[in-house]
Amino acid sequence: MDDKHMQIGEIAARTELSLRTIRHYEETGLVTPSARSQGGFRLYTEADVARLMVIRRMKPLGFTLDQMRDLLDATDRLDGDDALDAAEREALLERVRTYRQAAAEQVEKLRIQLARAEDFADTLGARLEENAPAARV
Repeated sequence: MDDKHMQIGEIAARTELSLRTIRHYEETGLVTPSARSQGGFRLYTEADVARLMVIRRMKPLGFTLDQMRDLLDATDRLDGDDALDAAEREALLERVRTYRQAAAEQVEKLRIQLARAEDFADTLGARLEENAPAARV
């Protein structure tokens, strides 16, 4: 990944998260700026953007901050330089699998909700068409 540092405004634009939300995630320990400028401004890298995107994708699926933290910890450890024994690696992979399954279940619930919403909108559209005044010839 690129080691280029970006300020919080650029990160907010790229992730479509507000500055306040990014700062909140920092306060809760979900993300930490990779560096600070001489003036004290938060500086982020592509790795930080990727981390924020994981968080952003988990939020609408109903995951809690603790669950986000747990998943990020598991993926950080899997991606880290520390040597993991086979049992530890498998335990981490199982944690990730559990989150994947939970995400898949939430996605299915959202698909059902979306189908119902589309059906409702179609029903309203049909009702409007049925009751629209006839065009004059």
